[in-house]
Amino acid sequence: MLRPQPWPSGHLPSPRRWLPGFEPADPDTALDAVLTRYLHAYGPATPAQFARWLNASPAWAAALFARAGLRPVEVAGERAWLAPGDTVPARGEPPLVRLLPLFDAYVVGSFPRELLFPGAAAERALARGQAGNHAVLLVDGVAGGVWHQRRSARRVDLTVEPFATLTPAHRRELDAEVARLGEIVGLEPRLSLGAVTVGVHA
Repeated sequence: MLRPQPWPSGHLPSPRRWLPGFEPADPDTALDAVLTRYLHAYGPATPAQFARWLNASPAWAAALFARAGLRPVEVAGERAWLAPGDTVPARGEPPLVRLLPLFDAYVVGSFPRELLFPGAAAERALARGQAGNHAVLLVDGVAGGVWHQRRSARRVDLTVEPFATLTPAHRRELDAEVARLGEIVGLEPRLSLGAVTVGVHA
């Protein structure tokens, strides 16, 4: 049975304090579930990337991957693994644009960084190599810009700085994201394309 390294604090309080009747799963079953859900969200991935995400030993992660029956694939010339049933997205899928907030799990947890933050994105959307410090415009799965919002009593003003010219399809997707954000915050949205001049965490 594989066991992760203990938490630095020694141990965590039992979930039974908040969930009466809770019964933990078998350790191996629980570890397999964590790995599968990680790969659903961030795969294809390597044992080293999973170990970093979980703050665990790389050797322990490699052993977990080895017994999990994962499917190996090649990503940018390197070997990585997918959870059973998952597939690598096909090229030519419909365009996708998302406005990701500060410290969104997708940008914080995804590796390798050079694939998620290509070219100018590494300098503009990362802070000393750390992800999450800037709100990111996601374009077809990679960082394609940064953005910022400013709210008033009745309106939310959004400034979006794309790193490349957006196609008409991407622009329609962006307009839909802006409208959706306005609905979420209950304010009239107004979009401007241009430089984002605020610093990190703004």
